[in-house]
Amino acid sequence: MPVIHHQSVLKGLTVQEAMRRSLIQLPRQASLEQAIRYLIKYKVNALLIINEQHEPLGVVSKTDLMGAYYAGLPVDAPVETIMVGPPLFCHPEDSLDAALETMRTHRVHRLYVLNEAAQQAMGVLAYPDIVGLLYRFCNKCNRSISKNQDLADRFQVREVMTPAVQAYGQDASLAEVMEGLAAYRFGAVLIKNLRDLPVGVVSKTDLIIAYKHGVSPQAEARTIMNSPVQSCDQEDLLLAALQKMIFADVHRLFVYQGQPQHLVGVLSLSDVARFRSGSCRACLISRVKID
Repeated sequence: MPVIHHQSVLKGLTVQEAMRRSLIQLPRQASLEQAIRYLIKYKVNALLIINEQHEPLGVVSKTDLMGAYYAGLPVDAPVETIMVGPPLFCHPEDSLDAALETMRTHRVHRLYVLNEAAQQAMGVLAYPDIVGLLYRFCNKCNRSISKNQDLADRFQVREVMTPAVQAYGQDASLAEVMEGLAAYRFGAVLIKNLRDLPVGVVSKTDLIIAYKHGVSPQAEARTIMNSPVQSCDQEDLLLAALQKMIFADVHRLFVYQGQPQHLVGVLSLSDVARFRSGSCRACLISRVKID
């Protein structure tokens, strides 16, 4: 049973306790269209690309597919034309904190877990997996909201969120949106109407689906945006915001101050994972066991 000492709830945990063992992969000859179908079907953000010997060659992410869409590549092109490689690996016995630092340093959202004996990937560790572990930890902790009414030491959304919102008008082209996502390394952007009010969101998932269906990059953002905007108040408790993301199956919430129309930031799963703690300061000052 791992024991958490000071500073971070992740201290003392290993990769194998958070990683996913279901690994979605494709041969290098598979088409971009098939890659999009797999990403949507399995609700993942990237695929491992393998050779004929099932050895890992590279990774194709939603970001890579968005780039192919922007560049005008045909969807029947093979995935090896856009894959990024070689994949970054960690080991199941590595500390979760060290793996997170590797992800931060290399500015990637996932690491593949290597089976040394077979020289093959045995799983994947991504930000949602780390956040899921934190959420389970917080629910089991004897200081959780359901067991402790003292909320003074709870982290709030504003302490973790990214204090910036990238927005485009609803008549902006998808090409403009893709340029913004690439420049700011965001997973989604806010869409506003002519009165400067938030009306929807365009994510990389929306864009690769548009790519698959042959939508022109010059189409307006309103044609593919999702609404309503999933949001929370900056004063909300972090655990409540996490719960909302998990049950709504979204990777981010737009954060408002006072009124839902006044958006001031974004809370993403990667923000929470990089935070390296649970949802209250108990993780920073006490010794806590995970049951």
